[in-house]
Amino acid sequence: MGIKAILFDLDGTLLPMDQDKFIGQYFKDLAMYMYEKRGHEPGEYSKAIWTGVGAMLGNNGKVTNEEAYFSAISDIYGQESAELDYPYYDSFYREKYGDLKIHTWYTEKSSNMISCLKSKGFRVALATNPVFPSFATNMRIGWVGLKWEDFELVTTCDNIGFSKPNKEYYLEIARRMNVEPRECLMVGNDASDDIPASLVGMDVFLLTDCLINKKNTDISSYPQGSFDDLLEYIEKSCH
Repeated sequence: MGIKAILFDLDGTLLPMDQDKFIGQYFKDLAMYMYEKRGHEPGEYSKAIWTGVGAMLGNNGKVTNEEAYFSAISDIYGQESAELDYPYYDSFYREKYGDLKIHTWYTEKSSNMISCLKSKGFRVALATNPVFPSFATNMRIGWVGLKWEDFELVTTCDNIGFSKPNKEYYLEIARRMNVEPRECLMVGNDASDDIPASLVGMDVFLLTDCLINKKNTDISSYPQGSFDDLLEYIEKSCH
C-alpha cells in the first residue's frame, strides 16, 4: 500500500475512555463554571455550547474552529458578552478540565505503539477531532503517557478550520504533511467520524477497544481489532 503516514484518533483510540460520560461531564462542568464566573444560566449555556460545537463540526475552513465556536456564542449572547467569556475558557481548562481524567484510563499500549511505528520509519499524526484547544488536547495526550512532540501534527480547534467527518479535514492533514491521502492510514474508533477518511483514499483501521458505531454502519469490510491486531496489520500490509 505504500503507507507513509499513520493518523491516530485520540479519544477512545489512543486514550481509552467512556466517551458519553466524558462529554456529558465536560458540558456540565463548563456550563457550571461559566455560571459561577459569568452568571450564565447553566442549562441555557449548555445548549449554547452544543451550538458552538455544531459550528465547529460544520466549519468550512474559512476560519479556525475556535473562531467558529465563539462566533456562534456571540450570536446567542452578543459579541461583548462572548469576549468577556473568552478568558474564562482558558481558566476552566487550567483549573477544572483535568477532573475529567476519571472517565479515561491508562494503557501503555498507546505509547508503545507510537514508539514502535516511529522506529519503523512511519510518520505519525494525531488526528483527534479538533473541538478542543491545544491546552486541553495536550493534557489528554499526557494522560496516556505521550507528548505533543511525539506527533508530527496535532489538530486542535485553534489550528484548523475543519472537523470530522468532513472529508476536507482529512485532505487538509495530508496537505500539511505533504503526503498523498493514499499514503495515509487512519486509525480510529468511531465509525461515523473515522471511516470517512476512506472517501479521500486513505486506508482505515478501526480500533475496537472503545468502538463507537451509533448508526450501526456495516464495518465488516474494514480491518479492525485490538492494538496487537493493528500492529500485525501494519507489519503485513503497509510496506
